[in-house]
Amino acid sequence: MIRPTIPEDTTAIFAIAEAIGFQPDELEILNEMLADTFNGNSEQLWFTDDDHGPVGVAYCVPERMTTGTWNLLFIAIHPDYQGQGRGTTLIHHVEQTLTARGVRLLLVETSGVPSFERTRRFYRQRGYEQEARIREFYAAGDDKIVYRKALKAVN
Repeated sequence: MIRPTIPEDTTAIFAIAEAIGFQPDELEILNEMLADTFNGNSEQLWFTDDDHGPVGVAYCVPERMTTGTWNLLFIAIHPDYQGQGRGTTLIHHVEQTLTARGVRLLLVETSGVPSFERTRRFYRQRGYEQEARIREFYAAGDDKIVYRKALKAVN
């Protein structure tokens, strides 16, 4: 079941982030993003894949100074639940929700290192096209790859 994220999901979201390899500085940023959302400080959307407790999460925000462009900044499924189609269902839910809000373009970025090929393939297989590569963005030898997907208007 995909549902909006609630404050009680925080511990499980951190467990998911740790299980997929988040580092302490990344966990700190995740904490700030969740705090902003639950304090009502920004227009953000969080969704949770709930299977008798959170097993996946997605987070997206509007792109500043644009009309109808959003960024999917975080999507993750706990490793114990990967390979079951949950990521596809979660990203599809994000796309449907944004489309219903009139969003026209969804961007997502990820690392260009070889260990992220599975992630890049996930986006490509769901209709995302590589739009840009920023060399050595995250660190020396770690490019940022930006994917885009045009969302269809609801009739």
